Amino acid sequence: MTIEKQLIEKMYYETFLNNDPEKEPIQVLGEAYMEEQKKGIPDLSSIRFAQGELYFQYKDYEAAIFKWENIENEWGPWAKKNMADAYFELRLLPTAEDIYKSITTDDLTLHIEVSLQLFSLYIERGKLELATQVIKETISLNPDYPNVTRLAQSFFEKHQDWSNAIELALNEAMRLESTQWYDVLIGYVEEGRTRTKEPVYFENVLSVLTNIDADRFERFVASLWNSYKDRETHISWMVMIDRVMTKLDRDRVHSWSELSRLYEESYLKLINGTHLIEEIGAMIPSLLTNWMKICDSNYALAAATAVISWSEMFPRTLESSTVYEAENLLLEVEQHSSGFEEAIRLADEILNWAGKQDLQVAKTITWILDTLKDKESYRLLIVGTNESGKSAVINSVVGRHVLPEDNSALVMVDYHDQSEIYEIAETEIQPADRIEEESSFRYQRSFHAKLDSTFLQENQISFIDTPSLNDSDELFSCLHAADGILFVLNANTPFTEKEQQVLLQIKEKIPNVTIHFLLNKMDGVYDEKVNNINEIGATIKSFVQEAEVFAFSSHYDSHSQLSDLRQFLSTHYTKADIVVGRTTNLLYFIRRMITYLLSKRVEKENMLVDSIKWNEEMVSKLSGAIHQMGDLEAEKVRMMAKSYHSIRDKMKQELMEKIPKLLRECSEYIKENSDFRNLHIALNDEMNKKLEIYLEEQAMPEYFRSIQQWIADCADEFNEVQISLDEMCEGFNALYDKDKLKLKCDFKVLEDWRRDADRMTSGIYWEKMNILLRFTPSQFLLKSAGKLLGGLSQNKTMLYNKYKQYVETEDYQEVAQLIASRFLQQFELFEKSIERDITIFFRNPLAVLNQTVEESRLEIAKNKEALDNIRQNPEWYQDPLTFFELKLRQNEWLNQKESPGIKTGV
Repeated sequence: MTIEKQLIEKMYYETFLNNDPEKEPIQVLGEAYMEEQKKGIPDLSSIRFAQGELYFQYKDYEAAIFKWENIENEWGPWAKKNMADAYFELRLLPTAEDIYKSITTDDLTLHIEVSLQLFSLYIERGKLELATQVIKETISLNPDYPNVTRLAQSFFEKHQDWSNAIELALNEAMRLESTQWYDVLIGYVEEGRTRTKEPVYFENVLSVLTNIDADRFERFVASLWNSYKDRETHISWMVMIDRVMTKLDRDRVHSWSELSRLYEESYLKLINGTHLIEEIGAMIPSLLTNWMKICDSNYALAAATAVISWSEMFPRTLESSTVYEAENLLLEVEQHSSGFEEAIRLADEILNWAGKQDLQVAKTITWILDTLKDKESYRLLIVGTNESGKSAVINSVVGRHVLPEDNSALVMVDYHDQSEIYEIAETEIQPADRIEEESSFRYQRSFHAKLDSTFLQENQISFIDTPSLNDSDELFSCLHAADGILFVLNANTPFTEKEQQVLLQIKEKIPNVTIHFLLNKMDGVYDEKVNNINEIGATIKSFVQEAEVFAFSSHYDSHSQLSDLRQFLSTHYTKADIVVGRTTNLLYFIRRMITYLLSKRVEKENMLVDSIKWNEEMVSKLSGAIHQMGDLEAEKVRMMAKSYHSIRDKMKQELMEKIPKLLRECSEYIKENSDFRNLHIALNDEMNKKLEIYLEEQAMPEYFRSIQQWIADCADEFNEVQISLDEMCEGFNALYDKDKLKLKCDFKVLEDWRRDADRMTSGIYWEKMNILLRFTPSQFLLKSAGKLLGGLSQNKTMLYNKYKQYVETEDYQEVAQLIASRFLQQFELFEKSIERDITIFFRNPLAVLNQTVEESRLEIAKNKEALDNIRQNPEWYQDPLTFFELKLRQNEWLNQKESPGIKTGV
């Protein structure tokens, strides 16, 4: 055992034992101590040091400390470390920490041992940051020190310090080129511990691994790839891994299956329409080059077609050698699948993108795409001239009259357990009662007839009736919806020059499609039918060598003829051949969809411009209507309030005139024989009664009639307003082309007014007034004279004249004013609410107009923002479609590989 190991394990005392097992170590050290003391200048340090070790071993830590604390020579630093260890064991951790930290030494082993003890101490005390710092410093001093890196790994993992754990594993993997440490790193990645690390963090460690283990390299790269592929760092990962792959020497390149899959997945994701060409265009050539470099046989064709498609779309961005290699590979590698599912995914991807862009693909295109996805039913396209009777043939076969005689639309007829017909227009699909004539296919409308037909069900076949050969442009737009073609001829004028010309055009456009012929109206040439069929068949075979002819007539036995037709179709049109052709058809309509969306870019910009202009005009018109309504409201408030005010003024004037007159008329109540001592009281009562009767029976009914007439006049005015608003509403709705506005006023105001009028005029509450009992000089004199002189008969004539003169000549204006004010008080309160009520009447129309203005302004702002984005960033529209076309081109290459000679419509 080396001296360093003895010091670490506190076994230095063994050097004094001289292999003498008979004596106890403590005895040996005691005797050595006594011998050393006999010397002139004794050196007891080493013996004390050894004795301390023995005490420590026997857990007599205080004795051990006593032995070590005064050692100062070369044993001093180790003695200090051992003292600290003893305090550690005694759980006097602060003291132990202070001693450890006070040790200074050039001995690397001692330094590391002290650090490891501090590391353990900090863990004990919960000082994890200091523990981390110490263990990292220790590793930097000597990473090869026994177990130090594994100790650090265990500590970091236990406390989930994944950043330091990853850094440790990465550094050790590169330093030692250790597959074990690489396995640790791979485990961290697969557990998701490295997600916070940028891809470039792993560049060097991956580069080192390329020289060590190819299989681990693939696993490591794949695990990192999977951790980054669904995050924002995906692009930076691709840039980094391409740098690593580019540096790979040819002798270190392998055919990595999993990496090939990930290259394909990432490539397709990068060109899925979420990135711009400017953003990823520069990195794709390197990606494709490296994909070609490492791909295995399962992905070789995908890599080759991706390279060729990219080179076509972006010439001179790839090395010619890479393109040449891809072209050779395309010739050599076998296709493993038809590409049908990939075409469906591409179609769905484009439709999803269009939806996010708020673009609607023509329903006539999406409908065809949906029908092509169904591989269960064979799509047989029926072509022929108007004279051939092709639509009548279909009607006869399906057992009902579903197609018009001169059908000019694309009509698909297939089986469904419930018969129904749908019309497919550019913007919508809706139920239809029947199939109309004179409709057009291209981006306009078609029909889908789902029929409960035994023939369609049993043969798993669908018929596609096309526009006539006379409208060949429309016919050719339908060709790629078919798995096979049945060319219908009229037996009376078979295979005309026009039909031959169209047949050649069909073969040119879809050369691999199966074509056979049906000779219709055979009953018209009954006597010559055998020779006729043979002659026509010979002519047809000169155009289509494999073509067969089926004789048909609506007058033949239906059951027998359908049975023969079933046999003919099952023999000559096989579903086994449709997948490749169906893929071609899907790709054709996907290209049409891309072309359609490219045209929609300009259309959308023009639509936004028109929408902004139209909405600005509407805001102007609506604002004018709001001002007009505000003026109308102010006018009605002024007019109706003035009208009501005149009624109140008239009533007040009448009261001021009538009340004094009534009071003066009360003089008739004064008689010469009246009791003048109490006459003023009786006369006051009579005046109150007369006034109450007048107000109740004359004034109030008259006021009620006036208010009711005023309400009726207001109702007429309100009705005129509503008529005017209805006309305004009709005009706006005509501009909106829908019932957007409803400008209904609140006529409940009239009901409220009628109720208030009934309440105010239903009766009066008369509070008796002191008309003649007030303290005025004239009344005081009369009342006093009456009391003093009223009992004397000779004074009655004088009092009678005085009273009568007073009552008939009194002014009464103050009384009249008071009574009128009381009477009109509630009517004045009603008058104050008129303006508010008229505002309520107009409130809803104004609110509707203001809301519509706000909606228009929001629409203007939204469309301006969208227009700015289109004009400022046209690449956000153009680039995704370019990438979709790139994917389409790759799918077309794959499909060509499966079926050489198929034209893809490019």
